[in-house]
Amino acid sequence: MDKKRALRILSDLIAIDSANDHESLVADYLTNLFKNYPVNIERVTYAPGRDNLVVTMGNHGPLLGFSGHEDVVSAGDLANWQFPPFEATIKDGKLYGRGASDMKSGLAAMVVAMLDLLDSGQELPGRIRLLASVGEETGEYGAAQLVKEGYAKDLVGLIVGEPSHFNIRVTHKGVIDYYVTSKGVCVHSSTPEKGQNAIMPLIAFAQKAQDLMASHTKKDPVLGSLTHVISQIQGGSQINSVPDHAWLSGNIRTTPVYPNEQIYQELEQIVAQLNEQGAQLEISYSFPEVPLPNQENTKLARLAKQVVNQEFNLPCEYTAGTGATDSSEYIQAGTFPIIILGPAAGTTDHQPNEYVAVDDYLLGCQLYQALAKRFWTEYQ
Repeated sequence: MDKKRALRILSDLIAIDSANDHESLVADYLTNLFKNYPVNIERVTYAPGRDNLVVTMGNHGPLLGFSGHEDVVSAGDLANWQFPPFEATIKDGKLYGRGASDMKSGLAAMVVAMLDLLDSGQELPGRIRLLASVGEETGEYGAAQLVKEGYAKDLVGLIVGEPSHFNIRVTHKGVIDYYVTSKGVCVHSSTPEKGQNAIMPLIAFAQKAQDLMASHTKKDPVLGSLTHVISQIQGGSQINSVPDHAWLSGNIRTTPVYPNEQIYQELEQIVAQLNEQGAQLEISYSFPEVPLPNQENTKLARLAKQVVNQEFNLPCEYTAGTGATDSSEYIQAGTFPIIILGPAAGTTDHQPNEYVAVDDYLLGCQLYQALAKRFWTEYQ
């Protein structure tokens, strides 16, 4: 492995400001890396300036998926950064920059592994498909598009390069972000009986939803409890008017014990009951994600653990996550196993001064290559 090339690729990716948008710039860069190799490159446009990228190498044998997202979260207040967020800086064995951990280090390591395999000059006994997606940080809609258009249907297994520090995340919670809007009738606050206060039905909804979600006390053996937070509420135009509009939002982290479909039905039943009493409520959802079922007993999870333990002499545990990933979309494409395995520790995700340890990143480049080779052997 050319360490200088590997670090340059990660540094170049961090220099691309793809915060919640502009992923086509990442797709451009990766396309240029692969353009002179015998691979199949496809751009899948989600919106202007937002291209997913699919790169497939090899022409026969089992197909292994590598999944990484091209977007990062906003850098936030630049005054909180010790180093420029969109300029990779190496200091004391750490590479700093927005996306260094989540998850351009995972994406770059997968790309480096593919390039090294292509540079080996050896005939490959299997195939790899890189699925570089848009919009993971704001709803996993790039992965959803790739699933819908069939890019995951023939995978035999999938590795998602989110931070795990060489542990194997085999399950995680789902997400339901919901919004409830309320309509009323605006009148002067001195004659409230002539109007309809839009805020009051929302308060009733919030209490009923909170009570109902709190009653879901059964725990998933790995993921634990469902959680629910009323996260935003707003309404009215001024203090001496009865509000004719209001809205709230909530966030639910689901488990297989209480699947998303059940929660949708319960929330919608609360809305229907309040509307029967005179409210004017509507509920909508923003890119909900299902939980990732436990993958611990899959062949891919066991194989990955063996590679990490035996070939790299690293400790490796099966872990669970509270946040969703693109896995929530890919799991709906078929019955192939999915694991989350990345080089970054994940301790600085979405924070100022985000970083990945240089040695961990370089090790990740080697690990993905070794794991692909073992995968091809085991799945022939």
